[in-house]
Amino acid sequence: FGPVMVLNPKTQRDTGRSAQLGNIEAARAVANIIRTTLGPRSMLKMLLDPMGGVVMTNDGNCILREVDVSHPTARSMIELSRAQDEEVGDGTTSVIILAGEMLILGEPFIRNNIHPTVIVRGYNEALQEALKICDKLARKVDVYDTTAMSELVKSSLGTKFSSRWNDIMVDMALKAVLMVAKPSEQASKPGAEGGAYKHHIANMEVDIKRYAKVEKIPGGEISECRVLNGIMFQKDVTHSKMRRKIKNPRILLLDSPLEYKKGESQTNVEITNDEDWNTMLRMEEEYVENMCAEIIAFSPDIVVTEKGVSDLAQHYFHKANITAFRRLRKTDNNRMARATGATIVSRTDEIQESDLGTRCGMFEMRKIGDEYFAFFEECEDAKACTIMLRGGSKDVLNEIERNLSDAMQVVRNVVYDPRLLPGGGATEMAVSTGLSEIGRRTIEGVKQGPFMAVGEAMEVIPRTLAQNCGVSVIRTITQLRARHASSFGGDAEHKHEDVEFAKCNVGIDGTTGEIVDMQDLGIWEPYSVKVQTIKTAIESACMILRIDDIVSGSKHK
Repeated sequence: FGPVMVLNPKTQRDTGRSAQLGNIEAARAVANIIRTTLGPRSMLKMLLDPMGGVVMTNDGNCILREVDVSHPTARSMIELSRAQDEEVGDGTTSVIILAGEMLILGEPFIRNNIHPTVIVRGYNEALQEALKICDKLARKVDVYDTTAMSELVKSSLGTKFSSRWNDIMVDMALKAVLMVAKPSEQASKPGAEGGAYKHHIANMEVDIKRYAKVEKIPGGEISECRVLNGIMFQKDVTHSKMRRKIKNPRILLLDSPLEYKKGESQTNVEITNDEDWNTMLRMEEEYVENMCAEIIAFSPDIVVTEKGVSDLAQHYFHKANITAFRRLRKTDNNRMARATGATIVSRTDEIQESDLGTRCGMFEMRKIGDEYFAFFEECEDAKACTIMLRGGSKDVLNEIERNLSDAMQVVRNVVYDPRLLPGGGATEMAVSTGLSEIGRRTIEGVKQGPFMAVGEAMEVIPRTLAQNCGVSVIRTITQLRARHASSFGGDAEHKHEDVEFAKCNVGIDGTTGEIVDMQDLGIWEPYSVKVQTIKTAIESACMILRIDDIVSGSKHK
């Protein structure tokens, strides 16, 4: 008998050891792509996409999105940073580096014939302990305390391209998020998780995506970026003679067309009598005139509609001294409604006085570059805003927009969960020290190795920070480890219950590479981001370790 072919001979099949080691290699490769983009001294990556466009960025998620990867494991690593980006918006780089490191440290165990499930069990226990340690390290923060908050955003933005204009960026992110944060409709449900600061999370609804619009206008200087107290959009008034500047305008928002209604399906009209033709034309005009009359009755100053405005309607509006805008995007219209307090009306005969928006303080048309922009500013208690970005080129603007969205996400996370952890690799180092202590004292048997490995893997973040500033890595990390270990203290004789957990906020200053207390440096990160990073990294590492068979080239139907 020849060999029995079960799988189609064309398929490639990796099994057992070689599959696991291959996966680890892939993860290492992905982590190495991203490793240099961590920390304030980070490098940029320049990617060419298939269309020939160029992306310059150091946002972990963005890089991985653009890189074309064939290896399945590497692909699942890339999913990680995407999930991290959607979930908390920051920490995309650290997630990949951590997960890669977990896998690399799992490699010796696999070579020593330790079963992957044992490793995974060790990892999971370590994850639980790590989260406990994070809990103890966390400190609460008041969302409206600007200095504390700006320090926080700085740690997110410090690693980005726009860090030269940090103060502007930080201010913009804070302002934008706190502007769109509004108490949500549902009252906090009793018994929801979160205990003491439950009231805080439940009643905040922060929808950055929908209500904080970023308008990128090339030209100008980055220092001209600002968050408008209100909104703007790129439209000109429909009629050149309409007013271009109005104080305290009354604004009416429509989503119905202000032109003669065409039949839904094709309609043919036969006319035998020549007066009938004039009657028809007159009917069309009267229809538009009626609609305009219904609108003018409420004497608005500005009419904005998502559909068209016919010439006739423009004429009536101009006579009534009303400024009209047409074909506004639905999203912009919703934003207008949030900012000015107007309600969007779908039919002109249903307008009520309460539908008019009066919260806008100033309407003005401005010309920026060669485009006209409509500004609605000085809104009182606006719950929507436009962020105006100016900068030298498209690339600069795109990068700034990415950085800003990271920063806004960070603020949003803190609004949801107002706890902070020290940045600069301090949290990771504390977790690392804590895990190795606990591992030495309480974990028995085979899984002690993997348990301690997680602690070791955590050191990759401060290590990479040190690497990227170009200081002596070994010396710095050893010092840092010593500082954390000494604060952890306690004799080894004590059983693990008595270990007094001292808060140690010592980390690496990403710019100079010196060891500093993060409290003094003021680098804090949102609790949710850090915890999410650690969870995602460990869980995905577990998942990848458990793969022992890769079959590629399966049949395509």
